[in-house]
Amino acid sequence: MARQLELLGRRFWILSEPHGSGWKASVVEMKGEAQESVGIEATAETRGAADDAAERKLRRLVHS
Repeated sequence: MARQLELLGRRFWILSEPHGSGWKASVVEMKGEAQESVGIEATAETRGAADDAAERKLRRLVHS
């Protein structure tokens, strides 16, 4: 499952996958056809919570 975001003209994807008994979300930036890891990861009991945590971290990084 993935969530797409556009922040300050940049495109990001939050990718989530099962991780142990919960979920792990990671963030990649799309640069044309290529993707580059941003280095942000978050884990939580649910996919939505992991995605939300990763998005908060990304927004803090991009807006700082």
